[in-house]
Amino acid sequence: MKRTLSALLALIFLLALVPPARAEELAVESQACLLMEKATGEVLYAVNEHQQLEPASVTKIMTVLLVMEAIDSGALAYDDLITASAYACSMGGSQIWLKENEQMTVEDMLKAVCVVSANDCSVALAEHLAGSADAFVARMNQRAGELGMNDTNFVNPTGLPAQGHVTSAYDIALMSRELILNHPDVRRFTTIWMDTLRDGASGLNNTNKLIRFYQGATGLKTGSTSSALYCLSATAERDGMELIAVILKAPTSTQRFESAKVLLNYGFAAYGLTEARPPQPIQPVPVKLGEVSAVTPRLAGDSTILAAKEKLSSIEVQVDLEEALAAPVEEGQEIGRMTVTAGGQTLKVIPLVADRGVARLTYWQIFQRCLKMAFMGG
Repeated sequence: MKRTLSALLALIFLLALVPPARAEELAVESQACLLMEKATGEVLYAVNEHQQLEPASVTKIMTVLLVMEAIDSGALAYDDLITASAYACSMGGSQIWLKENEQMTVEDMLKAVCVVSANDCSVALAEHLAGSADAFVARMNQRAGELGMNDTNFVNPTGLPAQGHVTSAYDIALMSRELILNHPDVRRFTTIWMDTLRDGASGLNNTNKLIRFYQGATGLKTGSTSSALYCLSATAERDGMELIAVILKAPTSTQRFESAKVLLNYGFAAYGLTEARPPQPIQPVPVKLGEVSAVTPRLAGDSTILAAKEKLSSIEVQVDLEEALAAPVEEGQEIGRMTVTAGGQTLKVIPLVADRGVARLTYWQIFQRCLKMAFMGG
């Protein structure tokens, strides 16, 4: 009887740890899907998130990420001119019909990639950045490894069908998050509904219908081939919270968009963000036998908290600090922690660290200090 009761209590405890998103089935019609919150990177819902599947043109999120990283680092500029090669012009599929040796700015090519999924512009950008499409693909795979995209292998910068070109819903969310979190300027391309190129001669209409028809939509990238079926990484922001909904291998284009809306609606309805703040200002911590008398604690992590909406009003913050420290103290040394709870459940523990290093006084300095205190006392 005791064993049965213990097992039951253990099961209840484990179930309590399962995120609410996994405790219910959402009406998502795809082979794999995932919902992630941008600021924290927390996964709110997932099905087959690590299954390796073809991403089609959702691949171009990595292409755009590398371009944006080059722009933000100063290695590339929006007004740089790119000359289209014969190879770039031969891509087929979604394109803006670049002609060999036609020149276009980085900004216009990036717009074409984000809005109409232009394969020719993707390859032209890749060649310009890395010298060749193959060299660019090597960079794509290197960056994927750095981001922890362990389910991914890129073969080209476009997502056109190729043996071994695979990723997962989880990995797509990782690169989508990296793009929108650290390169927010990309939004001015991914939120375009209609635009033109070549002085109005070429029209652009976004392949991502959510941009027009979903409140708060901010991007990101569609994809489809006969083998990958219909794919999407959809981003949307409401009330300061941005979500990433990934859909892979949906049967139809409509089901792709509707499934993404199901995920996004669920996330916005069930979760919210708040900033955890200590109930009182955090006081300095004394340092014994140090060259300075105290250090100021600082948070060593992000204090943004993602929680179910019903828990947001019950969030509590507790600060625990060392009463005193003995020199030497290293900058960044953990000296306490800030614990965030809601309804008795721990949501986050953020280390508190020393804002500076403190060297230990030498014997001579201690002697001098004692003399000074003695004279001042006399």
